[in-house]
Amino acid sequence: MPATLLRSVRLGDIVLIKGSGKRKRHLTVVEKTGSACICSCQHSAYILSRAEWSLIRDGEKIAAGRVGDLPFVEEPIRLHRGDLFVLTRESNMRLADYPDIPRDVPHISCSLPEAFSAAQAGQPIFFDDGKIEGRIREVHPEHMLVEIVHAAAQGSKLGSAKGINLPETELGISAMTERDRRDLDFVAEHADIVGLSFVRRPEDVLELQHELAARGKSELGINLKIESRQGFDQLPSIMIAALRHHPVGIMVARGDLAVEVGFERLAEVQEEILWLSEAAHIPVTWATQVLETLAKTGIPSRAEVTDAAMGVRAECVMLNKGEHILDAVRFLDHVLHRMQAHHLKKRSMLRGLAVAQVSRASSPAS
Repeated sequence: MPATLLRSVRLGDIVLIKGSGKRKRHLTVVEKTGSACICSCQHSAYILSRAEWSLIRDGEKIAAGRVGDLPFVEEPIRLHRGDLFVLTRESNMRLADYPDIPRDVPHISCSLPEAFSAAQAGQPIFFDDGKIEGRIREVHPEHMLVEIVHAAAQGSKLGSAKGINLPETELGISAMTERDRRDLDFVAEHADIVGLSFVRRPEDVLELQHELAARGKSELGINLKIESRQGFDQLPSIMIAALRHHPVGIMVARGDLAVEVGFERLAEVQEEILWLSEAAHIPVTWATQVLETLAKTGIPSRAEVTDAAMGVRAECVMLNKGEHILDAVRFLDHVLHRMQAHHLKKRSMLRGLAVAQVSRASSPAS
């Protein structure tokens, strides 16, 4: 508010303001200082910069104006099944410049501009590792309209920096961006291994090999993250291209991969990746959500213990961060050491079973 008006505000005055959803909210002045006044409101109020307000005293409007510039505060949006929201190309685009964008639905930005030229209406789109599923209804050069088809019963929160998957959209872009090439200068100088995310085709691997050779680092290890449907479909060709380089590894990045191929196919897909990698003598990293509950809460679930044990068929198992990560590492080490006597890669070792080691003293008399 203007300072001159603020000085004239009294306790008990009502500030009538339009929230972001065009709903009017009544804010009652309950405290006043020299440079501010504190108001209370009986309902949630989402207030935007330049929102209209009126000052009411004894039922009469005595002043009016607009809210000044407010600092940006990130608030996740809660999405329910059937909701609509807008995905925009730019994070700071002015919606007022695009009259075809609905004003009464929430919007978020996407950091991949190629999606707006490649996506088509009717294709699926997933957010936050598949926790929220949508269907694209309209695609425009600067935005797309999405309908939510799956979310939690009470609604799912969607905040910033969450992953977006377009499993049926052929983006036609390289796995390496211009920023990746700049970062590769530092990686080539200081790292032992470089991980290439979202490998979709053998050309992605050849491009990375070329960039490393140009920096005199052809011997740097490469770890190829298989986390898209296109990458899985072209895995044999990707492996053939990768085998021109040594050393090389494959990561089964099960977070995005599950969303891309469908959760019901994840077990089958990771099994095929293990078989192909063993045939090609390429080491495998078993990754994403291994012992996640243990790492975060200190107590594992039964399902994730079995999942961790199956990781013995890979050369490396990756754990995510958590308050109990040291306990998770010790637990995983114990599980894998026990399982190594039972399995070597895809082969069962048929070792003697501990339960069958019955001592003679405990055997019944003959």
